[in-house]
Amino acid sequence: MCPFCPCYQNKQKTENLALSSNQTHIDTTPIQGTLQDLQPLQLVMVYKTDWEPVWDQLVRDYHYLGFRNMLGARLKYMLLAGGRPVACLSFSAAMGRVTARDCFIGWSEEQKARHLPQVVNNHRFLILPWVRVHNLASYTLARALDVLPEDWQRWYHQRPLLVETYIDQTRFRGTSYQAANFIHAGQTRGFSKQGSTYVWHGRRKEVYVYPLNPLFRDIIGCEQRPFPPVRPSKKPVPPKRFEEEKRRMMMQETDWHPHILEEAGLSEEAIEQLGEELVAFHDRFSDAFQRSEQQRLGEVILKGMLSDAGNKTTEAVALRYLGEKKVRSSQLFLSKAKWDENTMQENYQQELARLLADEQGMLCVDGSDFPKKGKHSAGVARQYCGRLGKVENCQSGLFVSYASTHGYGLVDRQLYMPEKWFDDDYAKRRKRCRVPEDLQFQTKNEIALDLLRKQKEAGHFPAQWIGCDAAFGADGKFLQGVHALGYTYFADIRCNQQVWIEEPEVGLPPYKGRGRRPTKVQPLTASMSVAEVAQDPSLHWQKVTLAQGAKGSINAQVTRLRVSPKNQNGLLGEECWLYMRVFEDGTIKYAFSNASENCTMAEMNRAATMRWSIEQCFNECKSELGMDQYEMRSYVGWHRHMLYVFLAHLFLLQIRMTFKKKQQS
Repeated sequence: MCPFCPCYQNKQKTENLALSSNQTHIDTTPIQGTLQDLQPLQLVMVYKTDWEPVWDQLVRDYHYLGFRNMLGARLKYMLLAGGRPVACLSFSAAMGRVTARDCFIGWSEEQKARHLPQVVNNHRFLILPWVRVHNLASYTLARALDVLPEDWQRWYHQRPLLVETYIDQTRFRGTSYQAANFIHAGQTRGFSKQGSTYVWHGRRKEVYVYPLNPLFRDIIGCEQRPFPPVRPSKKPVPPKRFEEEKRRMMMQETDWHPHILEEAGLSEEAIEQLGEELVAFHDRFSDAFQRSEQQRLGEVILKGMLSDAGNKTTEAVALRYLGEKKVRSSQLFLSKAKWDENTMQENYQQELARLLADEQGMLCVDGSDFPKKGKHSAGVARQYCGRLGKVENCQSGLFVSYASTHGYGLVDRQLYMPEKWFDDDYAKRRKRCRVPEDLQFQTKNEIALDLLRKQKEAGHFPAQWIGCDAAFGADGKFLQGVHALGYTYFADIRCNQQVWIEEPEVGLPPYKGRGRRPTKVQPLTASMSVAEVAQDPSLHWQKVTLAQGAKGSINAQVTRLRVSPKNQNGLLGEECWLYMRVFEDGTIKYAFSNASENCTMAEMNRAATMRWSIEQCFNECKSELGMDQYEMRSYVGWHRHMLYVFLAHLFLLQIRMTFKKKQQS
C-alpha cells in the first residue's frame, strides 16, 4: 500500500490503540468526573480502519437515529479516554437544499453548484450513555473541527469552508453546539429529499453552522441574505397525506444490510432509489390484503428484514420504523390479521418462476431448525436440532428451493409438528397456536414429499432434478415417491449405506437348524458400505471444478458407478448411480441418483452443485434477512414470517439480476 495513501496513514495512527477492534464487548462502566480526569483524550479518525465496525455498532446501539449507511464522502471519528470509546461523531457530504443555510451563506445557485462540496454535514454525534463528563460534548466538537479541514482535504481533495448540522429540539437544545461556537442559522421547513423528490415530514429542525474559514463569503463571492420566516401553513396537511409522507421517508432510509450493497455493487443513485423499488415490489402482492393498512405494515416488515438492524423481530422492526404504538398491530398482522397468504404465495412463486424457470432446474428439499425457549410455540419440542448438533428445544421446518442457471430461491415451507402435538394433552395448546384442525401428523419426509407433489401439480417450476440430503436419501420410500413423480433425484447418503456393486445372487437363505425355515427370497451375497466402495483401487477418479466459491474454485475428485442399494428391509433396491466426491480437505460425499445410464458425468456434476443452493438460501436468509428472528407462537405466524423472508430474498435476487443486466448493457 502506498505510504502517502490516506488509508495507510490512518491505519498507522490507529494500529497501537489499546482497545482491539475485534473486541465484542464494550466496557459500559460509568465514567464521571471532569475533562481533566479523563486525560489523555485521543481523537482518532476510524474511517476505513479495523475500528470502523466498532464505531458502527456503537452508533447502531446507542444513537437515537440508529446507524445509517452514509453515501458519498464521509469521515468517522472516535474519542478515546484511556483506550475506551467515550464519543463518536461523523461528517458527510452536505445536503443539497437547505433554505436557512443557503440564506446564511448567501450564495447563488451557480455558486452553490461550485462550492457545495466545501460544505460538510455533521451527520452523527454521540456521547456514549454511560459517560457523564461536563463540557465533553463541546470539547469533542472543537477537537474534531480542528482536524476536519486537513483530513477532508486529504481524503476528498476539497478544503471545507463550513460545517452544518440539524438539531431536533424535541430532543436536544443544541447547547453543546452553541458552546462550540456554532451559529444558529434558522429552521428547516420540514421537508426531506427522498430519491429525486422532496417529501414533507413535518419535523422542523434548527440549523446550526460553523465557519471553518471566516473569509468563506469572500472566497465564494457572496453576501448573507435574510432568511424568510417560517410560517405555519394556512391549510394543514391532511393526516392521511402526512402518514403517507412519513411512510415514504421510512422506506427511503438508506439503512440497507451492507451485503445488499456490497454484493450488488450499487451506485449511490441506485441506493437512493431502492426504497421506491421496494414499495413497487411489495405492491405486486397487494391483492392478498383486505385493507391498505395491512399493505403498509407488510412494507415495514419487508424493509426491516432488508435493513442493517441487528434484531429483526417484528417488535424490533416496528419500534425502529413506526414507534411503540404500532408494535401490537405489526405483531397481529403476522399472527392473526385476515389477509390471504395463499394468494401472496401463489404470486410470489409466479414471480420467482419468471426469473428462474429452466427445464434443467432442480427442486431441493431440506429441513431447517430454530432453537426456541419455552413450550408454547407451535411445534416446539425437544428434538434433534441440526443447528446446535444435539437434542434441544426447537422448532423444525421443511423447505423447498429452486435452482437453475439463472439463480436460486426458496419456494415453499411447512412447519413440522411432532407426533405428541396431536395428543389430547396438547388440544388447548394447538388451539392457542392456531394449528389447523384438519392437520394430521406426518413425518418430515412425508411433508417434504407432499411439498414436492404440490409443486409438480402447480407447474410453476419445471425441474429435471430433485436434490436432498442424507436424511431423505436414506429413506427408500421417499426416493420411490420422487421417482413416481417423474423426477430424477440426486440424494446424499451416509457413508455406511450398504450397496452391491454387482448384482447379488438371490434366493432363500440356508436353514440354520432352529426356528422357522426362511420363506422370503433375499440377497445371498454380502453387501458393502459406500465408504468401502470408495477405497477400491480400480476406481477411476477425475479432478473437476464443481463451482466458484467466495474463496476460489471448489475442486474435487469425482467418480461414479452403477450399484444396487440395500433398502431398510435388507432387500435389493432398484439399480442406480453411486456418485462420490472427494474434496481437497479429504472430505468424501456420497449420493444416489436414479438418472438414466446415459446421463453424462457433466450433468451429474452440475446436479451436485445445484444441490447446495438450498443451504445457500438458508445461510443468506438467516445471516441477512432475519429468518430465525421471530417471536410468533402461532402456526400461521410462523408460515407468514417465512413467506416474508421469501419475499425479501426475491427482492435481493431481482436487485442483483437488474444491476447485472445494467453492467452488461
